Amino acid sequence: MSQRGFNNELPENYDELKAAANRSNWRERLDAVEELGQSSHPKIIDVLTHRLNNDSVYTVQEAAYRKLKAFGEDVQLPAQKKGDPIKGTAKILIRIKKSLPEGHSYEEFKEKLRKMRLDVYDAYDGVKGADFDNWLESTWASLSKR
Repeated sequence: MSQRGFNNELPENYDELKAAANRSNWRERLDAVEELGQSSHPKIIDVLTHRLNNDSVYTVQEAAYRKLKAFGEDVQLPAQKKGDPIKGTAKILIRIKKSLPEGHSYEEFKEKLRKMRLDVYDAYDGVKGADFDNWLESTWASLSKR
C-alpha cells in the first residue's frame, strides 16, 4: 500500500540514516532527511517529524516538512525563529575568546569554537549560510575581553 509511489519499506541503511539525522553537522542531517524521504514508513515519518519540530537549522526543518507533505502527512512548517538559534551564544563566544591568548587571530578563534562547541558553530553555519564567516568575524571583533 504505497502512498504516491513511495516505498513503504525501511531502507537497509535505516539505522545509519536515523543516526545521521541526529548528528551535530546540519549538512549531514539535511542529507539524511532527503534520503529518508524516499520511504514513507512510520519509523521514518517519526524521524522526519522530530527534525521538523526540533532542528536548530531552518533548512533542515523545511526539507523535513516537504518530505512529510509529500507523504500526505498533516504537518505545519514552524515559523522561522528570530534571534539566536542557540540561547546564550554571546556568553559562549566571550568565554572562548577569553580562553585564547591576547592577540590571537580570528582563524584561531573560529577553530576553537568549532572544536569546543560544534553545536553552536554548526547551527550558525546553517542559519547564516554564505554570511557565516562575515558574521562570526564581526562578532569576534566586537566581543569584549573583560
